[in-house]
Amino acid sequence: MTALVWVLGILVLALAAGVFLWLRHKSRTAKPIPERPGFKSETASELIPSVPERRPSGGVKQELDLPSRYGEDKVVLMARDPNWLFAYWEITAAKQEEQGITPETWQASRPVLRVYDVTDVEFNGTNANSFIDIPITEEADRWHIKVDQPNRSFCVELGRVLPGGTFVGLVRSNIVTTPRASLSEAVDEEWMWVEGIYRSVLRFQTGISSPLLIEAVKERMGIIPLGIASPVLLPPEKGD
Repeated sequence: MTALVWVLGILVLALAAGVFLWLRHKSRTAKPIPERPGFKSETASELIPSVPERRPSGGVKQELDLPSRYGEDKVVLMARDPNWLFAYWEITAAKQEEQGITPETWQASRPVLRVYDVTDVEFNGTNANSFIDIPITEEADRWHIKVDQPNRSFCVELGRVLPGGTFVGLVRSNIVTTPRASLSEAVDEEWMWVEGIYRSVLRFQTGISSPLLIEAVKERMGIIPLGIASPVLLPPEKGD
């Protein structure tokens, strides 16, 4: 009886040891399950790409700056209104040397703006209707000129008056004409009324067909000037 108990005990221990070894071997050969990454939240600032701030380069401002001088000898004249002119100019040092004026004489002279009335004249520098001299400053490069003469033609000449009173012209401007200060005297005759065609139209009763009306108009087209307006219809003459 004792031997049977020992045999059963040995069998139980052997069975337990076999189960233990089998489970251990299975756990070693099993493939590991990869860990699934969790959901990562993103904010709106992370989803929108950042835009770099644009700053104007220093070269843009230099490109927009206009030079105050162009190195040209010129006077430009413009008619501002019937009574005023506007002139602007530029004179280089080479122009002074071209006229043969010494630095001493230049310093002793004074700058003037001579305004010529050249209305109906082929101006050659000496045949103006009249002229006036306007004293200007050495630093000036533009001037508003009051003429009070509508519908007249002018040009200006920038120069120097020497100590002896001689005028030396340096640069002459273009010619401009001031606008009129009143209504035009020209009359457009094409806008005169032709009464006969309107009296003919009124002979027909209301509701007459368009072809008949057109034929009546065509008969009198020879006396209608081009560009006729549409004045008020005149009443029919008696006896028509």
